Amino acid sequence: MIKLAIVLPCYNEEEVLRESARRLAGLFGQMEADGRISPDSFMLFVNDGSRDATWDIIAALHAADKRVRGLNLARNVGHQAAIMAGMMTAKDWADAVITIDADLQDDLKAIPKMVDEFARGYDIVYGVKVQRTADPLLKRLSAVAFYKLQARMGVESVYNHADFRLMSRRALQMLSGYKETNLYLRGLIPLIGLDSTTVPDVISERRAGHSKYTLAKMLSLALDGITSFSVKPIYCILWLGLAFILVSLGIAVYVVHAIMAGTAVPGWSSLILSVWFVGGVVLLSVGVVGAYIGKIYKEVKRRPLYNIKEVLGGE
Repeated sequence: MIKLAIVLPCYNEEEVLRESARRLAGLFGQMEADGRISPDSFMLFVNDGSRDATWDIIAALHAADKRVRGLNLARNVGHQAAIMAGMMTAKDWADAVITIDADLQDDLKAIPKMVDEFARGYDIVYGVKVQRTADPLLKRLSAVAFYKLQARMGVESVYNHADFRLMSRRALQMLSGYKETNLYLRGLIPLIGLDSTTVPDVISERRAGHSKYTLAKMLSLALDGITSFSVKPIYCILWLGLAFILVSLGIAVYVVHAIMAGTAVPGWSSLILSVWFVGGVVLLSVGVVGAYIGKIYKEVKRRPLYNIKEVLGGE
């Protein structure tokens, strides 16, 4: 039997915490009875600077059930850093760690399958979404577009996998050696290189509250994922510049021909259009390069990803 930790990042999740803890407690009891996990397995709720009663509820759940542990971060650091904080804390307490969002929309039935795959020798087990009908249409379409764009940009990731996964202690020790500030776990973890496999994940409806992962946050994560693991956007700018040089040569030939033929008509519309178009491309190019420079700026300062304010359990 293995000692299992389930890490759940929480941001303003007071509406779902008690129900999530109840469902996980039932799952723990079932897996203990099956001989999959040891009785000292636990769930670790990571409070990511919530502004509601999330931490108070975690403390109450811990007082009632010692299988519930809590990690209170000093401030809101974002979903990826909160997951990292939970994993790095739990790796010293458990043989394997599973990360899952606190709303438990991911398939709980996949967790015993993950544990079985770990017992077979896999260090990393990814939950891959095979059905997303519970997600809004816009989210489903944007997710598919993002995964395809990642692949085109050369980012190594698991298609239709978010942050529902199992990692062994060995894999987590290796992950702790990656000191990146611009954190994108979906691209970082495949770089570890240990044996991995997948299990199907069927998304269900959220039982209470609403998702805290807004469109702006998803777009920010997508930008981090591409710019942290691929330099193809910069090369795209290079090819775009070469294309504009070819276009300008073609325009130069046309202008010379028009002058020689006496058909040149002075006008400002084409000039203004060209200036605005080229100016927009230049600004876009500078913005892409600036995004990479901004990431370098963040990385070289080596600031910690998170600060832990309080820990419940694991004494």
